[in-house]
Amino acid sequence: MNTRHKQTTHVSNDPSERQLQLVTFTLGDELFAVDIQRVQEINRMMALTQVSQSPPGVEGVINLRGQIIPVFDLRAQFGYPKVEHSERTRIVVVEISEDIVGFVVDSVQDVFRISSNIIEPSPQMVAPIDARFLSGVANIEDQLIMVIELENLFSPESLKRINNMKHAA
Repeated sequence: MNTRHKQTTHVSNDPSERQLQLVTFTLGDELFAVDIQRVQEINRMMALTQVSQSPPGVEGVINLRGQIIPVFDLRAQFGYPKVEHSERTRIVVVEISEDIVGFVVDSVQDVFRISSNIIEPSPQMVAPIDARFLSGVANIEDQLIMVIELENLFSPESLKRINNMKHAA
């Protein structure tokens, strides 16, 4: 990853518990996370190339070492208001259903190593976004972290359109 972050550990001594590493990032005042194993890299915001007839929420594409990667606005996907990008804005490049896509976040925070039993199912009322986008929530250092279920960000039809868009760019 191109961005340096501190790493915090919250693990159990129980060897049967699965350990996770989560990359945390912000959208507004909310803290979200994705499994670090799914993250290809994190980049500073860069110029995006617009592609006609791109799926809703896709801001454009970037060329990352010869690979065309669609970049979508996670704020739009989650129903957050649009804001201007800042020096802290990042593009998180992840693998979703064998496709590589990027999404824009307000800032990247930390990498947490936690026990999987810390993640609890997402209560409908707590999350500011549709619960289908979340695999659960974790309370770490008095912070509520919403763990994103990457496979649920796009419908199979949207992923197909995104894949077609890469070839059109």
